[in-house]
Amino acid sequence: MKSLKGQLLISSGGLFDPNFRHTVVLIGEHGADGAVGVVLNRALDDLVADAIPVLAALAGPSSRVFEGGPVQPAGAVLVAEFTHPGLADVPVFGNVGFLVGEVADDVRPRIVRARVFIGHAGWGPGQLEREMAERSWIIDPAREEDVFTTEPDLLWSRVVRRKGPKYELMSRMPFDPGMN
Repeated sequence: MKSLKGQLLISSGGLFDPNFRHTVVLIGEHGADGAVGVVLNRALDDLVADAIPVLAALAGPSSRVFEGGPVQPAGAVLVAEFTHPGLADVPVFGNVGFLVGEVADDVRPRIVRARVFIGHAGWGPGQLEREMAERSWIIDPAREEDVFTTEPDLLWSRVVRRKGPKYELMSRMPFDPGMN
């Protein structure tokens, strides 16, 4: 399978795993060893300034922390847009990439905008390929406006809808099908 790095994984209507129901995942790495990404549409109530004060200046004083996924839920992942893509520890697409660990002083002024995630999503070797074969995910190229959306609660339905008329009905599917 071709690498899904820089793509969005959009959970299909039949994916009921509570970790990924109605999620949009940005894939940062994908290869023979597995895949890693962050869930883009699970904003938490906590502010970055309260949860991880050292990153508040990069994300903005009123920015919320996002739940990036169930793996390493105590670890922070910073996804940023840079003035130059080579500044990212893990370039993903365009000028967007991941920073891991401490952010170097010379990189800080070159960050255009950033979002802080707690935890990440991960798949072992062949796991994501199996889930793709089961049609658990829909693929779409990532866009900067997806990564830094101001309306994360609407992201899933918006990216499903942009897939075209075939997906219109699914884009209106409630999180809990019993509420339909």
